[in-house]
Amino acid sequence: MARRISIRQTSRANNRRQAFVLIFFGVVFLAAAVILYIVLHSHAFNYPLGVLLLGLGMLVATALNPYRLGAAGWLTTMLGIATFLFFDKLIPANQLLSYYIAAIGLALLGIAFMARRGYIRAGAVTPALIVVAAGIIEFLVAARLTPAGFIPFMLSLWLPGIGLLVLGLIYLVVSVSRDSSRY
Repeated sequence: MARRISIRQTSRANNRRQAFVLIFFGVVFLAAAVILYIVLHSHAFNYPLGVLLLGLGMLVATALNPYRLGAAGWLTTMLGIATFLFFDKLIPANQLLSYYIAAIGLALLGIAFMARRGYIRAGAVTPALIVVAAGIIEFLVAARLTPAGFIPFMLSLWLPGIGLLVLGLIYLVVSVSRDSSRY
């Protein structure tokens, strides 16, 4: 006998798979951060990949469920590329703002492509919240109002490890609570 599977069941399975992929990447990045810090005695500035890997982790998880994390993945990845280029000294400091604006523009093109395909709805506020958060962080860094370990944390593997792990746990709790409330 053929068994019919509803669209709701497949989306629930994809939500859980996406949560587990986020948790997996979070654990992998945390393990890599521990290895770099404890075993190799490496400093965070040697590998300025934190924001970029956070965005790439979200983009990979978006492949499992394109309706969630698409906008955040695009924006974080593009801002992570600009951050990596700046801290790797491939772009001068006086051009950082123009690179951030170009990164946000490229991310908005990716978001528009996803919206055109129907993965993001017209009322999505995630892109605006991420741009505002990036602006606030840049203001605080420029005014020297951030804690001493803030920049090394943002550049290290601790950011994607903690960020993806927390995001995965939140999505897992939300998907489980939605399933239990339906019965």
